[in-house]
Amino acid sequence: MARADRADSNYGPPLAASKRHAAPVVLDETALVRFRRRVCWHGRRHYRHLPWRETGDPYAILVSEVMLQQTQVTRVLDHYARFLARFPDPATLAAAPLAAVLERWSGLGYNRRALALQRAAGVLVGEHGGALPPDRDALLRLPGVGPSTAGALLAFAFAQPAAFIETNIRRVFLHHFFPAAATVPDAALLPLVARTVDRRQPRHWYHALMDWGAALGRLPGNPNRRSAHYSRQTPFAGSRRELRGRVLRLLTERRCLTFDELQERCPDQQLAAVVDDLVAEQFLERGGAHVCLAGESGRTPGARGVAAAQRSHARSSTKAPVKSLNQSRTTVKGFESRDTIRIRT
Repeated sequence: MARADRADSNYGPPLAASKRHAAPVVLDETALVRFRRRVCWHGRRHYRHLPWRETGDPYAILVSEVMLQQTQVTRVLDHYARFLARFPDPATLAAAPLAAVLERWSGLGYNRRALALQRAAGVLVGEHGGALPPDRDALLRLPGVGPSTAGALLAFAFAQPAAFIETNIRRVFLHHFFPAAATVPDAALLPLVARTVDRRQPRHWYHALMDWGAALGRLPGNPNRRSAHYSRQTPFAGSRRELRGRVLRLLTERRCLTFDELQERCPDQQLAAVVDDLVAEQFLERGGAHVCLAGESGRTPGARGVAAAQRSHARSSTKAPVKSLNQSRTTVKGFESRDTIRIRT
């Protein structure tokens, strides 16, 4: 099932108030023990062998947690190992061209996460010696890390009994503690999560919770629909999200296209606004008449012409004087023909 942070598109503004409000839950020791036993039983029954559960590397766990935001486990399984093979540590990821990162991310969707993960790697290298900090406040300052992801990192990477809520955890607590209530806010769930967490083995505890929650999600009547934060996701086909993905895939492959070329391949009235958004988010940059993936505007014909002319000028300044006027004109004419697009804009 999909994992989610506060930015999960399945969880938006609260729904209209319901007649069935969530009453506070008083959890005595007997009820606590009963619930823990039930979680452990379901955790053993539905346990999933997942590669990020087999590692203690905090960076690898960070990669998995960011991938699992808003994306199903089965899809992440197809990308996790290949991404780590290409970017095995924060330094490698931080130094990589954006095109390389997006190529390995392709198929996971929500490309903002890839950009945020690369920026987080840069923060780790620049401020934490390349290591993930075992501190909640420091984790929350990383790009792309919200309260849920920070709590998961503390639990899975550092065995700290941090309380956090994600899709499957939310489903279990709604199912068990609020079977008849509607529009239950996370604020009613979080104290229960904190009260029930196994402080000695938080990793195993949360694995069991999530596996039970994933199993509940395969049954009729999704408990998460009774969350106060639940809303249906808009269709992907024909959406702005689909157009953003198409533009990024094209430019990841081609690096640079003129806007007209881009419009031929993506004929959509929203294209100009989407390009503006992607430039503002630093996915793309403009190079004269071209729209380029960030860091790739030097590949445009105009930029190459300027660079070639500069190299030519540097070489000629160290050599003997030009022997003929015709030879000199040939160099200038060649520069003009290569730089036409830049001059026109």
